[in-house]
Amino acid sequence: MAGAWDRITIDPAVLGGKPCIRGLRIPVALVVQLVAEGLTPEQITQDYPELEPADVRQALEYAAWLTSEETIRVPARHG
Repeated sequence: MAGAWDRITIDPAVLGGKPCIRGLRIPVALVVQLVAEGLTPEQITQDYPELEPADVRQALEYAAWLTSEETIRVPARHG
């Protein structure tokens, strides 16, 4: 699904290039954190009226996609 993120924007001029929702200064990480804290999409959109339920859903989809990428372990350096 990579490349299908029509609600996720990455702009170096907005929040240092962190992934945000639709160019707003609302980072994807904040939305995911709010869900992790137990807020529902309805509660999030009440607290952040510029967000839509589809924004919350796509933030979670984007986070899931990011964590599904392969991780390459680098051996720890000693000394």
